[in-house]
Amino acid sequence: MDDEGGYTTVAVAVALLVSLSLVFGSVAAQWVGARSAEVQRVADAVALSGENAVAAYSTVAQVLDACVLSMGLAGFVTCGAGLAVSCVPGLAARGAQITKAGARVLDARRDFSRQANEGLQRLEGLLPALVVANSGSCARANSREGLDYVGCAVPFPLESQSDFGALEDGADGNALTDLADRLGEESSKAQEAKERAREALERGWMADCGSSPYCLRERAAHLAGLADAQNPDYASPEEWTFGVPLLRARRYYAARLGAAALEGRNSEELTDAACRRAFYSFALDEVRRGEYAELDDGTVVADLPALPCNAEQTRAGRLYTDALWPVSREEGGRVLHSWNGCPGALGSVEGAASLRDLEQGAVSRCEVCRMDVSQMGKVAAASTSIENGFEHHWRLVVEAVGDYVAARADLAEAERSVRELADGGAQTFAEAVRQLSVRRPSLCPPGAWGCVAVVARGESAVTPSELTSAFVSSGRIPAGAAVSAAALAPDGATADSNVLSSFFDGLADSGSLVVGVADGVLGLWGRLLVGYGSLATSVSSTVGDFLGNLDGVFGGTVGSWLADRLGETVSLLGIQPADMRLRKPVTVNSQDVLDKGGLEGTGTVRTLVEALPESGSVMDYARTLGIWAADEYGPTITVANLEIPGTDISIPLTVDVSRLGDYLRGETQ
Repeated sequence: MDDEGGYTTVAVAVALLVSLSLVFGSVAAQWVGARSAEVQRVADAVALSGENAVAAYSTVAQVLDACVLSMGLAGFVTCGAGLAVSCVPGLAARGAQITKAGARVLDARRDFSRQANEGLQRLEGLLPALVVANSGSCARANSREGLDYVGCAVPFPLESQSDFGALEDGADGNALTDLADRLGEESSKAQEAKERAREALERGWMADCGSSPYCLRERAAHLAGLADAQNPDYASPEEWTFGVPLLRARRYYAARLGAAALEGRNSEELTDAACRRAFYSFALDEVRRGEYAELDDGTVVADLPALPCNAEQTRAGRLYTDALWPVSREEGGRVLHSWNGCPGALGSVEGAASLRDLEQGAVSRCEVCRMDVSQMGKVAAASTSIENGFEHHWRLVVEAVGDYVAARADLAEAERSVRELADGGAQTFAEAVRQLSVRRPSLCPPGAWGCVAVVARGESAVTPSELTSAFVSSGRIPAGAAVSAAALAPDGATADSNVLSSFFDGLADSGSLVVGVADGVLGLWGRLLVGYGSLATSVSSTVGDFLGNLDGVFGGTVGSWLADRLGETVSLLGIQPADMRLRKPVTVNSQDVLDKGGLEGTGTVRTLVEALPESGSVMDYARTLGIWAADEYGPTITVANLEIPGTDISIPLTVDVSRLGDYLRGETQ
C-alpha cells in the first residue's frame, strides 16, 4: 500500500493473478473431481444394462410359462366340458367333439412346452454372454472426452440353476378322451333307451285314450257306460302313465261283470253268456292283481296281465284249470255243462269240473250246450282282433308296457353307469388340474440374484487446455475403478396391464384365430392367458363362466352335475393368477448380490478389478471369468413355435441376439 492508504499497481496485478489462478484452479479441480467420480455412474449404468438382459429373459420366460399353464388349463377344462356334454343323452357326439378339441389343445401344449424347455435352456446358455455384451457395450458407449472405460457386468449365479422339469410332464388328455368315449357310449345307450321308453309310452297312451275313433277309454264309456269321473281323459302322454289303463280296466270289468246276465234264446246263446260271465270274472281278478309303480331309482314295476283271446291261450290260464263249470251224473258218466239249468243235465248234480278235466276225459261234453275250450276261447277272440273291441286296445297297452318297463330298466342302468363314470371323471379331472397347480418351472437363470458391474478407467484424460494453459499447469486424471450391482424388481405400474395382453394382441394380428375353433376353446385360452396376471380376473371365475355356458347341459342332468363339480374343483384347487408384472433392473448393494452367490465381498471385487484387461475385448475378460458363448448361432433364436389350437397357424417365438454377434465382432459401439 502507498503512503496514502491505496493499493499499488503491483499489488492489484498480483491480487488479480492470484484470484484468477484460484478460480481456474478450482474449476480444474471440479472438472477432475467430476470426471473421477463419473466412473461410479458408469458402473451403475453398466450394472443396470447387464441386468436388462436378465429382465428380457425374465419376460420371455414369464410369457412361455403363462402360455404353457393357460393352454394346459384350457385343454383340461375343455376336456372336462366334453365330459359334461357327453353325459347328456343325445349330445354324445358333440361331447366327443369338444373333448377332442381339448385334447388337441393339450397336444399343442405338450409340443410347445417341450420346445419352450429346450429354447429357454438354450437362451439361458447365452444369457451370461448377453449380459457381458450388453453391459460391455454400455461401458464403451460412455467413453468420451479422453476418458476410456472398460468393464462389464457379471451375472450371479454365473450358471443356470433353473428346473424345467414341469415343462416336460407330457400331460395329455388321453384319460379324459377315453372317458368321454365311454361316457358317450353309455349316454347313447341312455338316449336310445329314453327314446324307446318315450315311444312305448306314446303307444300305450294312444291305445288308452289317444286314438280315434276307438280307444280303451272310448270303449269303456260305450260298452260299460263308465262316466267321465271313472273314465278320465288325458290330453298327452306326458301327463299319463300305464297306471291309468290298469285302473280303467278294473272299473270296466267290474261294470261288465255286474251287468252280465245269464240270458239267451237258445242253448248256444246261453253258453255264450256263461262264457262271457266267466271271462269277465277272470279278467277282473287278473287286473285287480295287476300293479304299476315308478321307483326312485328310475325303474318301473308293472304287471298288466295279458288276457287270452283264443283256445290255445285259454289253456295257459285259470280259465282252463279252475273248476268253474257244473257237472251232472248221466247214464254214460259225468257230463260238463255251461250253466246249471242246461237241458242236457238230466241226472243229479255232482260238483264242478274244469275245461282241463274235459279235455283229459275226466268228464264228457254236453251235446246240448256243447261247452268246451273252443267256446271259452271265442269270448275275447273277436273283441281282441278287431279295432272296436276293448280287449284289442288292452292288448296294445299290455304290449306297450312290456316295452316301456324294459326301456326304463335300460335307461336306469345306463344313467347309473353315466353317473359312476362322471364321478370318476371328476376325480380324474381334479388330479389332472392339480398337477397343473403344483408343477411349475423353477426359474433361476444367470443373473437371477443380480449382476455385479466392474468398470475401470485408465490414466488417459488430460485437463482441458482452456483451464490450464494460462494460470494452472496441466494434469492427467488418475486411473480409477468402481463397482455397482443391479437386481430385478417388479414394476408396479404393470400390475393391470402386463406383457401378456400385448402378447396375445400380437397373436391376434397374425390372422383370424377363432375361425374353425370348436366351441370357443381358443377364446377360453385367450381369456385365461390375458387374465393370467390380472388382478381383477381369477382363473376359477373364467373357467366357471365357460362351463356355465355349455350348450345343452340343463339343470338336473348328470352333465349339469358334472359341470358344477368341475367348476368347484378348479375353484377349490386355488389356481390363481401369478404375478405377471414386468421386472425392471434397479441398483442394489453389491454385497447383497455377492452374499447370495456365497462370495466374500472385498476379495471378490478386488479379483474382478485386477482381472480387467488393459487391452483386448471385454469378451476375453468374460472368458477368463468362465463366461462362454456358443461360437455358432444365428441372429435370432427360436425359443418355440406356438401352434394355435384349432387352426393351421404356427407362430415362431424368436429372440433377437444379433447384437451379441455384432459386439463380438467389434461392430457395436
